[in-house]
Amino acid sequence: MAKVIIPTPLRKFTGNQATIETNGTTVLESLQSLAETHPEIKKHLFDDAGQVRKFVRLYLGDEDIKALQNEQTPVQSGSVISIIPAIAGGV
Repeated sequence: MAKVIIPTPLRKFTGNQATIETNGTTVLESLQSLAETHPEIKKHLFDDAGQVRKFVRLYLGDEDIKALQNEQTPVQSGSVISIIPAIAGGV
């Protein structure tokens, strides 16, 4: 079971939980497990085709999964996945 760290803006979709234990052997399976137990978060993580939205950054520990095996990066018990949503702003 991997632990997923939920960013503050998305916690309203997880009952204000900051971390959630998920099932899965990859980052993608862990996120799908999260979406199954907290359906309201699904539209914020996945597009209509079921792919992780492009503006959602994911880290396994301190590593961006894009430097690993993307969503197919294996996870183990004790792995920590961080969701980093894009924040727009500017002048």
